[in-house]
Amino acid sequence: MAASLTGRRLTRAEILSRRTLGEQAAEAGLQLRALVGAHLAAARADWPEAGDPDSVLAAVEQAVDAFAEGYERAQRLAVRQETAARREFIDDLLYGRSDLGRLAERAERFGLRLSYEHAVAVAEGFVAYDEEDAVPRAVEQALLGRFGDRSVLLTTKAGRMVCVAPGDQAEVLSYFAKRAYAATDGGRVAVGRPQPGVGGVVQSYEEALNVLDLADRLDMDEPVLRAADLLVYPVLTRDRHAMTELVLNTLGPLESARGGAQPLLETLTVYFDAGCVSAEAARRLALSVRALTYRLERIHKLTGADPADPTHRYTLQTAVIGARLMGWPEKTF
Repeated sequence: MAASLTGRRLTRAEILSRRTLGEQAAEAGLQLRALVGAHLAAARADWPEAGDPDSVLAAVEQAVDAFAEGYERAQRLAVRQETAARREFIDDLLYGRSDLGRLAERAERFGLRLSYEHAVAVAEGFVAYDEEDAVPRAVEQALLGRFGDRSVLLTTKAGRMVCVAPGDQAEVLSYFAKRAYAATDGGRVAVGRPQPGVGGVVQSYEEALNVLDLADRLDMDEPVLRAADLLVYPVLTRDRHAMTELVLNTLGPLESARGGAQPLLETLTVYFDAGCVSAEAARRLALSVRALTYRLERIHKLTGADPADPTHRYTLQTAVIGARLMGWPEKTF
């Protein structure tokens, strides 16, 4: 009132008191629009008869502005705290940190019930993504529009999009994979198997990451890969010592060939990927069928294993997979 009568500006103490009230109102969950309306109504009710209208409006403007500033500052702080809490929870969830009981309690705040089975899908594109980027937000909006609130958590981690969904709702992760593939302009999505309990999310997430790594090593071109369909590969690599011996004993002689082992290893890789159809393998390698046949005969002579023989073929193909997984012959053992 004194400011409106004299035309002076609000003092620093008066402005701070308005800001404080704004912060308290935000923390109480009150709506800013209604509070601004209440300020204006109070100004009309207490309008001084002798005051200059411009001075009164200037004082009201300063008061409302300070109040709104405090309100917005409290909201920004709340958002930052919520974001930090969400990020901490996601880190603990995906890496299996924190007390499991406490983690389960925190999960309910974000719509997850960790006593149930959950599966995790991980999508990667040609660039790294953050939660605030347009691509993850578009995928999240598509999921919400299709399924609503189904206890689904969508986030980003290490530049990839991560979707956590109940294990009995495979359609959610399938739809996520479809939308993520389209949004990333041809990225790749890996889906882990449903796993029970609090630690199940970690297991499924690690499975999905391992599938992405496997796809890179084996040059898989499928846009969506499921851990359940690729269980043979972890089995093959579980005993690294045995796999190393198989690779070296079976394929090691190829290193004595002119040009080294790599061209012949590539020939075997393409031959097996083509279903052991010589004409198709030759086309993919840009060779004549005769040239391909010569290479296969050379492999047979060096290794003693005939790619055309079913028994030998299994050994050779397993060794080729092991070599690709372990980076041989670029990496030596």
